[in-house]
Amino acid sequence: MATPDLNLLTTLDVLLDEGSVARAARRLRLSPSAMSRALARLREATADPLLVRAGRGLVPTPRALELRERVHTLVQDVEAVLRPAAQLDLTQLARTFTLRTSDGFAENVGPALLARTSACAPGVRLRFVQKTDKDSAPLRAGAVDLETGIVGDAASPELRTRALFRDRFVGVMRAGHPLSQGKVTLARYASARHILVSRRNLDKGPVDDALAAHGRDRVIATIAGGFSTALALARGSDLIATVPERHTGNLRAGMHSFLLPFAMPAFTVSMLWHPRMDGDAAHRWLRGCVLDAVG
Repeated sequence: MATPDLNLLTTLDVLLDEGSVARAARRLRLSPSAMSRALARLREATADPLLVRAGRGLVPTPRALELRERVHTLVQDVEAVLRPAAQLDLTQLARTFTLRTSDGFAENVGPALLARTSACAPGVRLRFVQKTDKDSAPLRAGAVDLETGIVGDAASPELRTRALFRDRFVGVMRAGHPLSQGKVTLARYASARHILVSRRNLDKGPVDDALAAHGRDRVIATIAGGFSTALALARGSDLIATVPERHTGNLRAGMHSFLLPFAMPAFTVSMLWHPRMDGDAAHRWLRGCVLDAVG
C-alpha cells in the first residue's frame, strides 16, 4: 500500500471549509487547475467524491461531512507540532526534575536552589537522588535530568557540561578538639585518627596518596560512605575528616576547619546533562537556577 501524501490533509481541510475549488485555490495560492488535480487525488485516496456539483456550486458528501471536523483537528495538531514552542510560563509550569548529585551537594546547595525554583515556579518539584557512581547511563536514558560532579575520563563525551565552582580539600574537626589549638602541621595531621570517605569501601584514597608522597601515612579509624556522614562522625568524636571546602560549607558550621599541611590538587564541580535537553526551555531555566544557587 502506497504511503499517503499527508500534504493533502491541508488541501482537504481548506476545500471542505470553503466548499469551492476556486476559493480554496486562492486561499492556498494555487492555480484552479492545480487545486482540481489535488481534489482528484483526494477522491482517489478516500474512494469518495467528497464534493459534488449541485447547481452552480459544490456540496459535501456524507463522507466529507464525517471527515470535516477530524481533518480540521488533525491539521491544527500538526501545525502545533511544527510550530516553535510557546514562551515558557513559569507560573504554570508543572514538572518534576530529577537531580543526581554527589554527597553534600543537596545539603549545601539544595536549600538555595529550592528557594529559587519555588519562588518562580511553584508547580515545579525537585527530586534529589544520591550519586553512587560515575555511570552516565541515567542521563542518556532520561531517568535523570541533571547531574553534578567532577567530569572525569569516564564521562560520556556526548554529554553537555557547565562548570559550577572550583573546590579544594580541607581538614575538619570538632570545636575544642586538641589539635584545634595551634597550627596543624604535617606531623600533627598524620598522628591523628582519621575518617576515610569512600563510596566504594576502599581502604585508602587520594589523601593517603598525597601523604605517601611525603613519606607519611595516617591511622584510619573508620570509613564513611559520604562527606556528610564523615562530618557527623567528626562532630561527635576526636576523629579528623578531610572534605571538599565549598561542597560542605553549610555542613561544617560550628566545626573547626583548617588548611591541609600538604598539597592536594583543586578540582572543578560541574553540572552535566544530555544534549537532547539543550533546547528545552524549562531545562535551561533549571540550569540557570543551579548556577544562581551556587553563586
